[in-house]
Amino acid sequence: MVPIEVRVPNDLERAFATAADRRVQAVVPVIDAMFFNERERLARLAIAHRLPTMAANLDMVDAGALMAFGPNHATLFRQSAKLVDKILKGQRAGDIPVEQPTHFELRINLKTASQIGINLPQSILARADKVIE
Repeated sequence: MVPIEVRVPNDLERAFATAADRRVQAVVPVIDAMFFNERERLARLAIAHRLPTMAANLDMVDAGALMAFGPNHATLFRQSAKLVDKILKGQRAGDIPVEQPTHFELRINLKTASQIGINLPQSILARADKVIE
């Protein structure tokens, strides 16, 4: 594991160059709003440096990351709206039980796999909830 610090979006180019120089085998960005906001740029850099990228946010795959495994954020946001509704109707927030995601999805971007020269086994593709071709 090779941690590479990225504090601001302008650090991304240097980070990917450093990762390539250190011959890392894959990139796993931490869950962070900045990486989400820069997801398309992050994906372009990963492809340019031929670095497979695995994310926890499913939307990163739509932007070009190789794969992601995590909860469906749209579903989580809908659930959050239900909780806000309960609070606005007078229920105490402390009385509402904490809920965690129960369903996780695997998304794979085959276009990205092709661009970076990776052949994914059919057994992995068969497990994916969504494959982008």
